Amino acid sequence: MANSAAVRRYSQRVMVLMFLYAASLMAVVFSFSRHLLTGPPAYAAAILPALPIIGIFVAIGRYLIEETDEYLRMLMIRQSLIASGFMLSIVTAWGFLEGFGLVPHIVSYYAAVLWFAGMWVGFGYNIVVTRRSA
Repeated sequence: MANSAAVRRYSQRVMVLMFLYAASLMAVVFSFSRHLLTGPPAYAAAILPALPIIGIFVAIGRYLIEETDEYLRMLMIRQSLIASGFMLSIVTAWGFLEGFGLVPHIVSYYAAVLWFAGMWVGFGYNIVVTRRSA
């Protein structure tokens, strides 16, 4: 991806959000492993690591709005669509397997993990298509 001003802002946002994610996850895991939280504070703490991940989705949306280069915007949109299709396909298939008792239950936050993995699949696809058309 080119180094436009929008890309730099997006990268800065993502770095800050990933730091917040790691810090909040470590703090929450520590707190729960020591049984320091109960009741409503436990619920609030359990949601804390999700907030930076949600922030990443917002950062991608902001990038798409701020990016003035239509080609770069199209690449990110295609990458996001591939990630969404990747994640939804796996989650849907797993859901049916789970529904019929063939596989164990997996916590739903893995959908975001799959989506981020799908972003790498989309990134790779963009590289192949871009090189092929050049």
